[in-house]
Amino acid sequence: MDGNASGEDYENIDWDTEDELEIENITPSSCSNGVAHNVQAIVSNGAAIVSNGEASSSAAGSSNSKLVQHFLGMGFSEEMIAKAIKENGEANTESILESLLTYGALASEESPDERNSCHLNSPQQQQFVDNDHLSSDYDESLLADLSDSDDSWSGSEIAETSNSLPKHEKAILSLANMGYTVEEASAAIDRCGPEASIAELTDFICAAQMAKTEDVFFEEEKPKISFNGSLKKRKLYELEMRKRKKRNPEDEEMIRLPNPMIGFGTPTHGNVITHRTLPDAAKAPPYFYYENVALAPKGVWDTISRFLHDVEPEFVDSKYFCAAARKRGYIHNLPITNRFPLLPLPPRTISDALPLTKRWWPEWDKRTKLNCLQTVIGSAKLTDRIRKALEKCGDNPPEHVQKYVMDECRKWNLVWVGKNKLAPLEPDEVEMLLGFPRNHTRGGGISRTDRYKSLGNSFQVDTVAYHLSVLKDIFPNGINMLSLFSGIGGAEVALHRLGIRLKNVVSVEISEANRDIVKSWWEQTNQKGNLIHFSDVTQVDGQLLQRLMFSFGGFDLIVGGSPCNNLAGSNRVSRDGLEGEQSSLFFDYFRIMDLVKDIMNNKVE
Repeated sequence: MDGNASGEDYENIDWDTEDELEIENITPSSCSNGVAHNVQAIVSNGAAIVSNGEASSSAAGSSNSKLVQHFLGMGFSEEMIAKAIKENGEANTESILESLLTYGALASEESPDERNSCHLNSPQQQQFVDNDHLSSDYDESLLADLSDSDDSWSGSEIAETSNSLPKHEKAILSLANMGYTVEEASAAIDRCGPEASIAELTDFICAAQMAKTEDVFFEEEKPKISFNGSLKKRKLYELEMRKRKKRNPEDEEMIRLPNPMIGFGTPTHGNVITHRTLPDAAKAPPYFYYENVALAPKGVWDTISRFLHDVEPEFVDSKYFCAAARKRGYIHNLPITNRFPLLPLPPRTISDALPLTKRWWPEWDKRTKLNCLQTVIGSAKLTDRIRKALEKCGDNPPEHVQKYVMDECRKWNLVWVGKNKLAPLEPDEVEMLLGFPRNHTRGGGISRTDRYKSLGNSFQVDTVAYHLSVLKDIFPNGINMLSLFSGIGGAEVALHRLGIRLKNVVSVEISEANRDIVKSWWEQTNQKGNLIHFSDVTQVDGQLLQRLMFSFGGFDLIVGGSPCNNLAGSNRVSRDGLEGEQSSLFFDYFRIMDLVKDIMNNKVE
């Protein structure tokens, strides 16, 4: 990356990947001074930003305002930043950061009156650190209490003002007083809905802060998607696109994500919903199971649901199954009673999953869960910089240093491997967290970078297995499966671990490395059935499906998770929803599923 002040942090990262972050990108919060005095402007003008960015720009000069805002977002005061820039120059960001951390360490030895109180020393920001709002494993009972008393964050002056405001303006006020910008608060309310609690809004904002890395994401050039199904399917697709273009995006109702995100139930929460009525079209065989990121652009899940027979999505966060968050939506026509989990149950906390880290875990790192496992990892330069900063601070780093370290830990899922030493997860640790066998992605010439990429785009096996477990009694003699966008075989591994025999699996996956991983797993686990591989989902047509289904009698299950490139929040270049070049492949999932149904019902055109 070039031309970016913080690019040095990310020098060794593979940016040319399908980064599956599940959140929108919002500018990190900057220092919020005098919130109470600006409350009227906040609630009346959504474009207003409560920050001292303007002052810092004038102090450091207009040419470095972006650099100033970058360090303000880390928690340093504008005076410190101006001094560090003057000493080191604008170009050397690493030296600026070193100077800032040194100033902070020195300031921590002074009396409280001598310290700058703009950031983490204020009561609001102290509460922010103590409650660990940036973590995916927040204390839900605590946040539930906060959502019932929005004004508890404000002083009496703000409380009196907010009592007469509409709920969404009160939420903006409360979030601003917690240190978030109005820009962040407004975006969160727009995404989560005006009825969302403070707990939901803070969770969304902090997840978005973790996604903010660089200003530009580079993508591979890929061939345009071609739809070569029947004329009827193509016309249906085009009709849907015309409807979407005519519809005002603001009029399109957004699916509300549940909190907690446990779908129809989990092993620890039981069956929240024990009965659902499927549309008639969804009751006919085969069973189908579709997955994608939960936090997609507005209206996406409504469209997916319409195409998949109007089946209601089941939104689940895998943090209820393992030690890492993974917010996903699933649409399927499977039964939802008599589900059972894979045994033994996987560890659900960081300390249980990675016990060797316990010894080095500082008390001020309150994480018990990891955030979403990405396709990229933090660089060695970043972890070395953190180590040097912590060593300068001694055993009790000041709060603004703790905040900076915790922001990076959550963003990159860093874990403690020694005193003051952090490291990204190893590929085999990611495999374990996602429910795959050890070394599942190792060998066969695949690089570490591609291992992270393949794992970051995969299913969480324990979550998927819980949903698919109902098939064990339905198909005691084994199953025929059509696996679209197979990746590294998450569905295949889940069925195998459930003890469901794989009679015939037709796997369609564009990545040769991923196809090799699935083939190697198939051989190593001594599967007795047939594995048939195809590379291009757009080339799967009615004639091919007819030949396959004639040879072994049809499919019992169609599984797939189409690319999330144009849905994921980190993609600010081409986040075009289902009209995007990669994510429009969802319509091939629908097209192929419809063809299979036609063939099974002898309605092939």
